[in-house]
Amino acid sequence: MLKLHARESRDEKMIVMKEIKNIIFDLGGVIIDLDRRDAIDALDRLGLKDASALLGEYAQQGPFLMLETGQISESELFDIFLPHCTQGTTCTDIRDAFEEFLREIPPERLDMLDALRKKGFRLYVLSNTNPLMYNHWIDNAFRNRGKSINDYFDGIVVSYQERICKPDPKIFKNLISRYGLDASETLMLDDSEANCKGAESVGLTALQVKAEGDDSFMEICKRILNGEAIR
Repeated sequence: MLKLHARESRDEKMIVMKEIKNIIFDLGGVIIDLDRRDAIDALDRLGLKDASALLGEYAQQGPFLMLETGQISESELFDIFLPHCTQGTTCTDIRDAFEEFLREIPPERLDMLDALRKKGFRLYVLSNTNPLMYNHWIDNAFRNRGKSINDYFDGIVVSYQERICKPDPKIFKNLISRYGLDASETLMLDDSEANCKGAESVGLTALQVKAEGDDSFMEICKRILNGEAIR
């Protein structure tokens, strides 16, 4: 099993020599590629001109945030937006436009999840998401290979069910408690710096995943598989 620990220097953080048994993954921006601009453009074409202010890269606002924290249902979201859309817009149109945010799950990432589990790591999801995306696009994307999302992970925690979003420490604590994890043996991979800090505040080791380079999903996971130190 990979051994890592965090060692700070003036220029970087080196994670070495600490036993990691569990890995927590964010979905959007880590496993799933995102395209915020496509979603904004699609919603704008429906007449929702303030979509760019409500739909953030790492955190949502207004009705989108309310959906993500379980304060409103999908039907209530449609009731809020339909009066502001062009005539003839349907609930499905809004859903499809919203889901333009989600681009794809590259097959090699699913292969990597399988490889990590075969190596003996326990894998978990901790995601700020909503029932509209989770029960439709995300569910379908993971089923492309004849599996479900539950076949890739040992546990899943999502914001709309918890009624709270990252980076609030409570949602990290909920996952740790629910699955009986030792925070000192658990690594969090997230694309948001704020979420990484939230994870670290409850004792998790966290790494910010970037779209490309040495800090990309695939490069980090390759080093984990090989038992290498991670910067």
